[in-house]
Amino acid sequence: MPSLRAALEHGLRAAWNRRGVTARALWPLAQLNALAVAWRKAGYRSGRLAATRLPVSVIVVGNVVAGGAGKTPTTLAIATHLKSAGWRPGIVSRGYGRRSGAVLEVTSQSTPDDVGDEPLLLHRRAAVPVFVGHQRAQAGAALLAAHPDVDVLLCDDGLQHLALARDIEIGVFDARGVGNGWLLPAGPLREPWPRPVDLVLTTEEPAPVLALPAGATLHHAKRALGQLATRADGQTVALADLKGTPLTAVAGIARPEAFFAMLRAQGLNLTQTLALPDHADFVAVSASLPVRTLLLCTEKDAPKLWRLRPDALAVTLELDVPTTFFRILDALLARVAASPPEPTST
Repeated sequence: MPSLRAALEHGLRAAWNRRGVTARALWPLAQLNALAVAWRKAGYRSGRLAATRLPVSVIVVGNVVAGGAGKTPTTLAIATHLKSAGWRPGIVSRGYGRRSGAVLEVTSQSTPDDVGDEPLLLHRRAAVPVFVGHQRAQAGAALLAAHPDVDVLLCDDGLQHLALARDIEIGVFDARGVGNGWLLPAGPLREPWPRPVDLVLTTEEPAPVLALPAGATLHHAKRALGQLATRADGQTVALADLKGTPLTAVAGIARPEAFFAMLRAQGLNLTQTLALPDHADFVAVSASLPVRTLLLCTEKDAPKLWRLRPDALAVTLELDVPTTFFRILDALLARVAASPPEPTST
């Protein structure tokens, strides 16, 4: 049952904030996870495991904390910046939650079942080629074959996907920081932190206190809701015009409460909220959706919810990234482009 799953996820995430009884009980499993992570990294360093090098520069946007931290909005912001700077970016993603394991191009006819919800959002907002595949190197190779004009590749999520060689790594954090600092399942970390990255970006306030790896620079972005909400038919409604209207907010993201808090901060009257697990299937909870109350959802959830409720309003999330972040990213990318490494076969 989705509500039970959501409750369990919420309880585990709460345990990850401190080194309490639950976290300590899971600590031995975290040590096994640490050994597995170290063994895998050592395999790539030694050459026992091979990473594929693509013929264009690769920027990986990811995080070390389980759950969403703002990777997709960051990827979108970077793609938009690169286009304005004269680059021709493409995006690859795993397409989490989709039913197919095939390498696919995301198009306007794609569905969340085919390609996942986040790739659909990136395709719609970034207006650049987007491909999905469990093996990001294969997805990247397919993208470049179909769009040979692409000269830089963004990987939405993938710090831990070492099979794809990368030139620039960006670590993204939200207000949780590293939580209790322990690895899964005792804590939220997918791998130990600090680990080498080129840039660190925080996407929420208050910004967490983070230990930085050598050479990395820290930057603080600001998240805000867009001023318009969109229906399935493309019609828009200003959020300001919804004040005083009874609303139900629905979210199937890593931290639904953050979205609900942002809506309330806009002065909206949320009479009901429905928090679902990340990448949730809305069909399974269709009976829980109120019929007579106007629905608000995230832009990521919209393609799934619109199949049931085309009248639902999707609210965009805007990320204001500081210019210093892009200035450093531009310099790093120019350095890589000046001496590109030799590609390897996929």
